[in-house]
Amino acid sequence: MDRRELLGALGATATGLLIATGTEARAQHEGHHEHGDIHKRCAEDCFDCAKMCNDAFHHCFKQVQAGKQNYYAKAMHLCVDCGDVCSTAGKLVARMSPLMAHTCRACAECCNDCIVACEKLDDPEIKEFVATLRKCFKSCREMVQAMGGHAH
Repeated sequence: MDRRELLGALGATATGLLIATGTEARAQHEGHHEHGDIHKRCAEDCFDCAKMCNDAFHHCFKQVQAGKQNYYAKAMHLCVDCGDVCSTAGKLVARMSPLMAHTCRACAECCNDCIVACEKLDDPEIKEFVATLRKCFKSCREMVQAMGGHAH
């Protein structure tokens, strides 16, 4: 094999390696991007829910002040606590914490409890809040599922 043939063979091998490595790197990047999208969506849904929990807390507080103790007191308590859990879950997901699967599982359960309590109110002003809770519940369940149900 002369020098030209050797350089040609090395060049072809190098080109093949670059193509293979580039394809693998692209696949890893796309997988990370898809993984990043679920993180971003889940964190945003958690933060949105935390804000709505505070709004719902204030609504329930006003109803309790107006003498509507029935169901509103429990919902008020659940709203403020759920908001704290959603906020924590959002923070941990945003920074891709190893504990995010645990907090997302807890967040989904808290959202579900809050949904049950708020639906009993049959209050038109709470309907948008319940929809936000459902969205957060769904995102957190998807995050836990994407993490294989285990810590990251």
